[in-house]
Amino acid sequence: MFRSLAEVEGWMTRSQAGRLWDRASELRAGDRIVEIGSFRGRSAIVLASAAPEGVEIVTIDPHGGNDRGPQEIEGFEAEAQEDHEVFLANLERAGVRERIRHLRRYSTEALGDVEGDVELLYIDGAHRLGPALSDIRRWGDRVAPGGTLLIHDAFSSIGVTGALMASLFVGRQFHYVGRSGSLAEYRRRPVRGPQRLANAARQAAQLPWFAKNVVLKVLITLKLRPVYRLLGSDGTWPY
Repeated sequence: MFRSLAEVEGWMTRSQAGRLWDRASELRAGDRIVEIGSFRGRSAIVLASAAPEGVEIVTIDPHGGNDRGPQEIEGFEAEAQEDHEVFLANLERAGVRERIRHLRRYSTEALGDVEGDVELLYIDGAHRLGPALSDIRRWGDRVAPGGTLLIHDAFSSIGVTGALMASLFVGRQFHYVGRSGSLAEYRRRPVRGPQRLANAARQAAQLPWFAKNVVLKVLITLKLRPVYRLLGSDGTWPY
């Protein structure tokens, strides 16, 4: 599986791909996966390769040239169509194109295109606070009881982390399971009483790692190589 990702551009570590694989492989025929934010297909290939036959896989990405990746929030309209074409070509090359229903729409527009519960929701869409919070709340409501919510760039992106703090830190629906780098995993089951405080504390314990990532991003942006190397970074954008 990892060989099929070697030439697919994107931001996902081997351990993160492994977590996606494990959760997708646990599903059963009739279950549904929804991915928000596909870029050029790395995560979609993992999900489609791992999911058993009979699992529906829906990917959602407008390929609109905004929120493409680190420091690529606006101004990439010219690359949008290329992103879409490369995405489809990568799926075809990996042999998973026929397993995926792709919606080239914004996630807020696609809610009505997916009917029923979602057993595995993977969010790696717009990283600004408003869109990230909307995805977590609106699509999170679609996750089936006992289902899994995975969020990329958690405790790394300022917008995504702010959305987590506003929704999941003290929420009543999702237990924090853990993370692989910036890929955070939640399980949908009721969070009651003292569990809410413990659940919030486990997430808050990740904030020092978040603070380090923010500092590294500033140093990398300013090209202060000697300083970020002192913090153990090789200049790779933290995710």
